[in-house]
Amino acid sequence: MADKKVIVYSTPTCPYCKRVKDYLTQKGVSFSDYNVAEDREKAKEMIDKSKQMGVPVIVVDNDVVVGFNQAKLDSLLA
Repeated sequence: MADKKVIVYSTPTCPYCKRVKDYLTQKGVSFSDYNVAEDREKAKEMIDKSKQMGVPVIVVDNDVVVGFNQAKLDSLLA
């Protein structure tokens, strides 16, 4: 699990963003967190990867998860 590269694209006001970050922290998964409300370049990167403007967007290696989908995250992190 430690060798997975995890990125979270989020905003400070999004409750699901907070939930996914809390969940990853509880599981001991290290991740990079980008605030797409402030970082336009990361927002564009998120949209390019996910084709979505909604947050959270979680990238595990090359797999993109839109929204807090715990089952999908568990399978990707296993």
